[in-house]
Amino acid sequence: MTTIGVDVGGTRVRAGVVDRHGTVLDTVHGSTPSGEEELEEAVCASVEELRQRHTVSAVGLAVAGFVGSDRRTVLFAPHLPWRAAPVADRIADRIGLPVVLEHDANAAGVAEHRFGELRGARVGLLIALGTGIGGALIVDGEVFRGAHGVAPELGHLRLVPGGRRCGCGKAGCWERYCSGTALVATAIGLMAEHRSTVLAGVAERDLTGRLVASAARDGDPVAVLAVAELARWLGEGLALAADVYDPDLVVIGGGVSDSAELFLDDAQAHFHSVITGSGHRPAVRVRPARLTQNAGIVGAATLAAG
Repeated sequence: MTTIGVDVGGTRVRAGVVDRHGTVLDTVHGSTPSGEEELEEAVCASVEELRQRHTVSAVGLAVAGFVGSDRRTVLFAPHLPWRAAPVADRIADRIGLPVVLEHDANAAGVAEHRFGELRGARVGLLIALGTGIGGALIVDGEVFRGAHGVAPELGHLRLVPGGRRCGCGKAGCWERYCSGTALVATAIGLMAEHRSTVLAGVAERDLTGRLVASAARDGDPVAVLAVAELARWLGEGLALAADVYDPDLVVIGGGVSDSAELFLDDAQAHFHSVITGSGHRPAVRVRPARLTQNAGIVGAATLAAG
């Protein structure tokens, strides 16, 4: 029997029908509404659209936010309107199907462990680079959620005290320097110093991480510098996470990983140079994710299938 996975991110709601082999059979997507009621309507609408074409048994929601230990409630989401909201029960009541709730990075970690690059890892760490940063830790095949269900919230580790303000309420969080949003912010800051850039012709509100990455591929000087900054901060954050968790494998996923060829080698080199005990410990493998943007959908659907 097939199930539906819905990846509710800070900018997009993406839903897909997934079979037991982790194959995505059909998808729908749309922008993430800013209001609570509108967001739930968007989730339900995506499910109903897919149900018109497929027979499904359950739905899994992968949410960019703190999910309670009961896996029914969204406690807090920096980029979403839910606060202490019983999201799983609300959606289940509206669509008439069982609903499972999971942090989006955990869902992606489950997918990569079951079907992708984390297969065989004893201590596997997934870093999802998108609007922000999500993290998932898989230990001996099990998702590590911490005492209250919210671990590991790596995107909000404070790497730069007094740095860029973050939607979580802090300043200097890792995701403010290493994400699609951060790539844009860095490029905008650099444009004030380097006017020789094609990005200057793009209105700030229209500038995206994809545009910056595309410009970097073409050799644009500002875009190249912005990507180099992202690589450096990715290496810094990975070193901090590896000092705590000591993984044998790190997988980089999320939408930004589509441009991994631009930054991953430099990030890995910086990571290995600043990790504690560099040169005196086994090197941590770093790989791009296999399932990329479908990982949250596949993981949520897999969890819904039981």
